[in-house]
Amino acid sequence: MMDLVIKNIRTLATPEGRSAKAGQEQGEIRFLDDAAIGIEGGKFAYIGKGGPPFCGKIEIDARGALATPGLVDSHTHLIFGGWRQKELSMKLAGASYMDILKRGGGILDTAAQTRRASKGELTMKAEKTLKQMMGFGVTAVEAKSGYGLDLETEVKQLEAARDLNISQKASVVPTYLGAHAVPLEFSSSSDYVSFILSEALPEVARLGLAEFCDVFCEPGAFSASQSRKMLVRARELGFKLKIHADELESSGGAELAAELGLISAEHLIAASDAGIKALADKKVIATILPGTSFYLGKPYARARKMIDEGVAVAVATDFNPGSCPSPNINFAMTLASIKCGMSPSEVLAAATLNGAAALCRAEESGSVEIGKRADLVLWDAPDLDYIIYRFGINLVQMTIKDGEICHQSDAFNL
Repeated sequence: MMDLVIKNIRTLATPEGRSAKAGQEQGEIRFLDDAAIGIEGGKFAYIGKGGPPFCGKIEIDARGALATPGLVDSHTHLIFGGWRQKELSMKLAGASYMDILKRGGGILDTAAQTRRASKGELTMKAEKTLKQMMGFGVTAVEAKSGYGLDLETEVKQLEAARDLNISQKASVVPTYLGAHAVPLEFSSSSDYVSFILSEALPEVARLGLAEFCDVFCEPGAFSASQSRKMLVRARELGFKLKIHADELESSGGAELAAELGLISAEHLIAASDAGIKALADKKVIATILPGTSFYLGKPYARARKMIDEGVAVAVATDFNPGSCPSPNINFAMTLASIKCGMSPSEVLAAATLNGAAALCRAEESGSVEIGKRADLVLWDAPDLDYIIYRFGINLVQMTIKDGEICHQSDAFNL
């Protein structure tokens, strides 16, 4: 008898493997009709067709649902104070992202609100969003800091991420993003970079609060040279590395990611042809964030070219208060297909196995395979194409994390 048995799955759709899928392999999905799944000890223990040859302590009738791996939102800014809805009218009047930042808005506005909030307030606010994410099928999420820009508040954000990872069923993976913008108390970016190198990075490493370090490599934020210094120092201190690259213009971020062999380069709206080729050559995962392009009215990352060039592509929300205030990864998946030229199979791999690989968790999650963590989504959908096609509505009936139900729709009563 297994802990949990799920029967009557119309189709199980899953990538397979323990590393990111690139090129043609990204679209290679296993489809198993009339499937059943057995879970034991929080891991997949049986995957087969028809009725399973055993019972479960708990049994779920999927009623013809589509099953996929749990979704991995591998780029978010989950924890922050306040919102920035007042910037909408500024955007509509033609103000750019950097225009708003220069006026004291943008990241600096959120930093001020985050500094004022207590850790408990930040945690409660982020918990509400995390539960919404689980409702969209997410079982693992990255949470970047970067809305403190001083050591005390950055630590406060990372402690909130740690607490959520303990208290909530979804996995919360912490990333230090102190190099998100230059705070007002520093006279220059070079002075702030010196602070990060000498004080912030060593202290965050000592506290053990972040697994990854990320930097915002962009004109108006931090140059490629400054980003290189911070990333090299972070690696020396034991961090795994990511980069916000080429979001607003081509600034050498993709090339830097390849040069240093980072885990992932993220955004990449303006990545050059040479940068894309370099990412493929060095096997750096490209995390695209189409919800940000949608909200800012910007071009979309060239995911089709990336995949054709052999880059492994992940899809995430970039949930944040300024440029993508939506935690709906399902909508990001639809945009990745409609606007970025990805097939539904490629999108599924991007939001599961490749997202897990971008968080260094593909060995244990991101696909439905024996021995992996039992993270699963049941969808009110006849096939994979349907969940991309039906944009703007939540088709998730149940989200299962480590073999436990963490979300169930009102319409899907056991």
